[in-house]
Amino acid sequence: MAQITAALVKDLREKSGAGMMDCKKALSEVDGDIEAAMDWLRKKGLSAAAKKAGRVAAEGLVAVAQGDKVAAAVEVNSETDFVARNDKFQGFAAAAASVALGTGTDIEALKAAAYPGAGHSVQDELTSLIATIGENMDLRRAATLSVKEGVVAKYVHNAVADGLGKIAVLVALESTGDKAKLEELGRQIAMHIAAARPEALNIADVDASALDRERDVLSEQARASGKPEEIIAKMVEGRLRKYYEEVVLLEQVYVIDGESKVKQVVEAAAKAIGAPVALTGFVRFQLGEGIEKKEEDFAAEVAATLKG
Repeated sequence: MAQITAALVKDLREKSGAGMMDCKKALSEVDGDIEAAMDWLRKKGLSAAAKKAGRVAAEGLVAVAQGDKVAAAVEVNSETDFVARNDKFQGFAAAAASVALGTGTDIEALKAAAYPGAGHSVQDELTSLIATIGENMDLRRAATLSVKEGVVAKYVHNAVADGLGKIAVLVALESTGDKAKLEELGRQIAMHIAAARPEALNIADVDASALDRERDVLSEQARASGKPEEIIAKMVEGRLRKYYEEVVLLEQVYVIDGESKVKQVVEAAAKAIGAPVALTGFVRFQLGEGIEKKEEDFAAEVAATLKG
């Protein structure tokens, strides 16, 4: 039996919004597994939220670069936002994104690739930057999208410079139609993605384990109504459709008009663009997502300094 510590209870309480005693009971029921405890609370109707996104804590920048029918996004982390405003740091992030156009999603390949005009690798350039600025940095991840015919549009939210900001989105649109109109459509869909945070392109792409968990939770919630199993099955399927509308890009309601689904917007655009359009992929990078940031106690730090 796992030890249910105060820290574990506190963590679950922050994630779920449930009461302290409920969190302690949930953890006891599932032997300290915090994800299972989240599901237990949801099934009992005690959780204030389905889930809590990973705390966005790391500083730095996300950067995008566009090539011919291809675009890339990278995330470069720093310890402070002050460094993210440094011209050299911004130049490195932009250059890394350009190099990623040729190396793809393999972050190690990107680090080993030649840094433009330097005679050494991207990682060596980053090491030199760390030594110069005096702060730890990390080239965390990269992604690329490409099309056979069409465009890969980009959008950067909270941009500090061209192609640099806090959220970066790429959208791949396959079409033989008007490129300028495709770019505009792609940018608008990218803005939607920045706001709506989809997890999958279509229903078939939804993570199987996440879907199983959701179905299990919805089934338990429906059984609490006391209705027959055949009614429960219909209730679960209805609620799953709502789930898809929350996490699947093509099923989401388009934030720009608040009425149409994204798949309907893409279909309708074909007339103006002059050819059928297919949305074949997207990438959404948000700075620091999923990274735990060390919480600094400034008062304690000052006190410790004075004592020292």
